Amino acid sequence: MTRVQLSDPYNLIIAGVGGQGNILASKMLGSTLIRKGLIVTTGESLGGTQRGGSVSSHMRISAESSWSPQVPLHAAQMVLGLEPTETLRVLAQYGNPEVKVVCNMRPVHPVSVITGEAEYPKAEDLRRWIEELSSECWFLNATDEAMKMGRAIYLNIIMIGALAGIGVLPLDRDAVEAVITETMSPDKIAVNLKAFDLGRSMVA
Repeated sequence: MTRVQLSDPYNLIIAGVGGQGNILASKMLGSTLIRKGLIVTTGESLGGTQRGGSVSSHMRISAESSWSPQVPLHAAQMVLGLEPTETLRVLAQYGNPEVKVVCNMRPVHPVSVITGEAEYPKAEDLRRWIEELSSECWFLNATDEAMKMGRAIYLNIIMIGALAGIGVLPLDRDAVEAVITETMSPDKIAVNLKAFDLGRSMVA
């Protein structure tokens, strides 16, 4: 892959909820980027310890030095959204006119929606709001594709593949394969690489 010219630091936030594999995704991304010679500082913001609570992973990526783990307000360059309302929430805090977004559109309903106390926004409204708050965005049905592969958790690898596919970071397949091979059992390598390749194809 051609070397990507990054602003320094490049600020990325992964937005999701508990149970979606958010923190695993940030660890895999960080390990892959470190393999490419970059310095990665990460931090997590946990809105709830239970499954379904907000989870945001902040990543500050640099060729020169480490940075504080929290992305400053309105300073994100990329939001990788595993859940649409969480993507919107993070955009409202950390977005700016130049931010790019890759968003999985499968909703995870909070307790307030399940109990009828609140109404979940319509998909078309979420798309419009995200488009209005970003310079460029990609909407994926990544959870649906993950479930076709047998497990919803493949969502996070599909999303990493999509991030690789848009070319904003040096996430070439060889480096990702090396990290998957190091961190996963042999029987999981092929399916996770398939998920990564699928994510790349979804933004092609």
